[in-house]
Amino acid sequence: MKNKIYSGAFLFILIILATNWLSIDAQKCKPSGKLRGKKPPRGQCNKGNDSECCKNGQLYPIFKCSPQVSKHTKATLTINSFQKGGDGGGPSACDNKYHSDNTPIVALSTGWFDKRRRCFGHITIHGNGRSVKAMVVDECDSTMGCDAEHDYQPPCPNNIVDASKAVWKALGVSESDPRRGFMDIFWSDA
Repeated sequence: MKNKIYSGAFLFILIILATNWLSIDAQKCKPSGKLRGKKPPRGQCNKGNDSECCKNGQLYPIFKCSPQVSKHTKATLTINSFQKGGDGGGPSACDNKYHSDNTPIVALSTGWFDKRRRCFGHITIHGNGRSVKAMVVDECDSTMGCDAEHDYQPPCPNNIVDASKAVWKALGVSESDPRRGFMDIFWSDA
């Protein structure tokens, strides 16, 4: 009788573990394809804020999704200029305008941008022991890149909060800090 109870309990635990594993696996966002890089025409890739230019022939993953949003969504904070002539390229997707780098604003990876549903909404970013509220004005395109529209930069990874200098300043990250430009953060809808 004891063996039946133990094997029944073991089977129950095994089913719970398998269900949890499948649930975690289903939440992952996998690449939806790859894009082959093209060499940018001379002087056409803006390298401001340490932006990367596409490399000819290199394969870049593309994503239609981003990790699931929660109260503490893990992301990488990058730096972007939303001003005309900045490394962000063209005007912002939400309003077709340029914005001051002194305003706390962000672009989100394609999945988090959610087909413009987060336009003009606010998110709270937690990093460096501080937090800041920022408005969503643009998409960091995870599905396209290496063309004139994207300033000959690769597709955005699927876990990016691309922030203005004002956001970095509010988080207390100085220009000399080695994390400036790429820092692990958490964010949530405000």
